[in-house]
Amino acid sequence: MKRIVLAAALALAAALPARAEEAIVTYKSLAPDIAFDLARAALQQCRKDGYQVAVVVLDRFGAPLVALRDRYAGIGAWDIATGKAWTAVNFSHDTSELIARGNISPALAGQPKVTLLAGGLIIEAGGSVLGGVGVAGAPGGDKDEACAKAGLAAVQDKLDF
Repeated sequence: MKRIVLAAALALAAALPARAEEAIVTYKSLAPDIAFDLARAALQQCRKDGYQVAVVVLDRFGAPLVALRDRYAGIGAWDIATGKAWTAVNFSHDTSELIARGNISPALAGQPKVTLLAGGLIIEAGGSVLGGVGVAGAPGGDKDEACAKAGLAAVQDKLDF
């Protein structure tokens, strides 16, 4: 009987670490300093191109890390940039790619926060989505996207860890 109780206790003790491992999730996270550098580089590119924009960087969960709005950018640009970044993060695709695919149902496209305009990019490193960046305010989504890409390019070496 003692052997059975001892064997059961050992089996239970051996199973506990496995259950603890299942309860813990690890993931890569975008550092706020990198997010700021990305946003600033995107803003500077748009300034260089003659556009006043808003730039928003969200983490992998869609929570804001950085938001910058140039002094003459429209106040609505902030919300649109946020929507673009949120859409990119939650669909794990750049917004221009989602538009080109054209397979998003009208019901889904009409949901709050979903913004199907070019200028939202996912931020990835090592096969993991780290967040999203959205730019709004330039005269066209293609120009917003170019600024977002410049921001990503400015920090790419820091993301490839």
